[in-house]
Order: sequence, then C-alpha cells, then structure tokens
Amino acid sequence: MKIALTHDHLFQIGGAENVLLELHKIFPQSPVYTLINNPEKTELFRDFDVRTSFLDKLPFAKSHFKWYLSLMPIAWERFDFSEYDIVISSSSAFSKGILTAPNTLHISYCHSPVRYLWSDAHRYVEELKQPKIIKKILPFILNSLRTWDYTAAQRVDKFIANSEFVAKRIKKYYQREAKVIYPPVDTTSFKINPDLGDYYVLVSRLRPYKRVDIVIKAFNQLHLPLKIIGSGEEEASLKKIAKSNIEFLGEVDNKTRNSLLSRALAFIHPQEEDFGIAAVEAMASGRPVIAYKSGGALETVIDNFSGKFFDEQSWEALADAVINFQTCLKDFDPYKIKDYAEKFSASRFEREIKDFAASSWQEFSGKKLPL
Repeated sequence: MKIALTHDHLFQIGGAENVLLELHKIFPQSPVYTLINNPEKTELFRDFDVRTSFLDKLPFAKSHFKWYLSLMPIAWERFDFSEYDIVISSSSAFSKGILTAPNTLHISYCHSPVRYLWSDAHRYVEELKQPKIIKKILPFILNSLRTWDYTAAQRVDKFIANSEFVAKRIKKYYQREAKVIYPPVDTTSFKINPDLGDYYVLVSRLRPYKRVDIVIKAFNQLHLPLKIIGSGEEEASLKKIAKSNIEFLGEVDNKTRNSLLSRALAFIHPQEEDFGIAAVEAMASGRPVIAYKSGGALETVIDNFSGKFFDEQSWEALADAVINFQTCLKDFDPYKIKDYAEKFSASRFEREIKDFAASSWQEFSGKKLPL
C-alpha cells in the first residue's frame, strides 16, 4: 500500500500540525505534500519526506503567504498523486482540493471548512489590515475561491471532521456527511500537580478571533494573576491594554508549558474553536476550563465537572464566571478531570483512524487494508 499525506502549509506548530504528526506516526512511510514549508519554524518535521509546491520558491512565500492566495488551488492541483492507493489530507484550507486517480482513495481530515471563505468571510475582510484597494478587490477573489472550494470538496471520497461542530459546517457548506474523529491529545505528557499556583492561564495564538482581548479586560477588573502563553499579530496591542497582573510569556517549550498548565487554578478558553486541543491538555493536567459556551468546547468541557461555561462572549460574562468558579474551586476533582480527558488520547485517535481507513478502503476497493 502506498499512502501519502497532505497539509495546507508548514510554518507553525498548532493543533492541525499535531494531527499531522500523529497521522505520520500511523503511516510513517508516507511523504507529506504541502504548499510552503518553513523548516526554521517546524523543526518537528525535519526528518519527514516533505514535498512542496512551486509556491515555496516564490519571493516572500514563507513570510507573506497570503500574497499567493489566488494561486493556492492551482498549486494543489499540480501535485500528481496517481502512484498512491490512499491520500489523507489534513485540511483547514485547500489541501483537500487535490486531484486523484480513479483508483486512489482520498480521505480528508477536515479541521474546518475554510473559515475566511465561509463562516468568517465578512469579518475576515473587515479585520484585514490592508490598503482599501485590496479590501475592495478581495471579495471578488474570495468569491472565486469559494466556488472552487465547494467543487474541490466534492472530489473527496470520505470526510472526517474533528468535531460535531465542524461536521455540521461540512454538511452546511459542502453538502457532505463526515465521520467525527476527535483530534489526538498526548494525554500521557500531562501530569497532576498538587502544588497549585495562584494564577489562571491562557494558551492561544494572539489573533482577533481568539478573543484574548476580553480575557485581558476581565482580569484587569478582577486584579487576578493571569499568564498568557503564545504570540501573534495582536501581541503589541494586547500588551498596551494589560495591567501588571497579566504576564505575557510568548512561546515556551513543552516542559514549561505543561508545568504552567498543571499549576494553574483554571484554563481560560474565550474563543469559539472547532475543537480546542489546549483546553483538553489543561484537563489532562487535571485542571478545569472556564470556556465560552460554543463550538468544540461543548463537546470537550462538562459544566461543573471539568469546567465552567459563560454564555456571552464579553469580558463581563467571563469575569462573572471566574468569580463563580472561585467559590467552588474545591468541588473540581483533578483526578476525575484527568480520567475524563483520556477519551481524547492519541491512542484512541490511532485506533479510530486505522479503523476508518480500513473500512473506507474495503468499501472503495473491495480489498482489506494491510495495517
């Protein structure tokens, strides 16, 4: 059996990249096809057989990849997968748009239908920091890409969604059914620490839709210690509005990150995520999650057992949730929370992916998959 993996681009390490790592552990001989690879920022993939598109060689592709947005569909279509039996695409953008031969099974693990084409299209244009002329032209480009993206989704033989939340969006935007297989969380790397600190913690890329701004506003009012792990385009503006009780740690190594998670009073999750791996990692450390009641959090957090929900995406609602949480902190059992987090383990992901690939291949080809 010849199996290939595809991934939109490799220039950061996040939840989607963790899924790719686990897929490669399951199918270790598989090459990884991607549009752009920045080895300086993706050292975890340095030993992989990574095959890039022509975009990787264009000027400023690694630092300003959005310049080449309109070329991404054709870049994916130029890859030749005719030698493979199965291709598994890890996609939150265009990697599902590959062209495969009639005898090649294409399974797409969909992290989300392309946000800036579908669910977040209007907000994407409004928040984009570009000249007015670009903002006027962009809707026409996005319209063309949206048509292509829908067509590309019809080429996929089997869809996997990373949550029920995403499966509903796949159905809405692509009119396709999807099997839900939750992303892998390396739960064995996280331990319960009985020596708790006095702080709350947030792990996130600092981007507008992550809503870190409401967390800062809430903790400015609460005067409670907050540690923020992560970086991004909003870092400078967020630092300007944060008071001295809020600490920006930037990117930290896994050991430091895991230690900070295990000693936090709770993990703050203010955004609507497709799944939300960092929140599950906090629970794997035995720590409860204070989460906005929407998206993937509804499938990972159990109210008053593994965390607390707040209903409105505002700093006032979050502040109220933190105050309420403090009154019942001792009611949360870290050992029960950690046991619950095991349902999202990497071993469970491996088993479900293998089972799905085997059943899909037998349905597609009439043969058994030799895993």
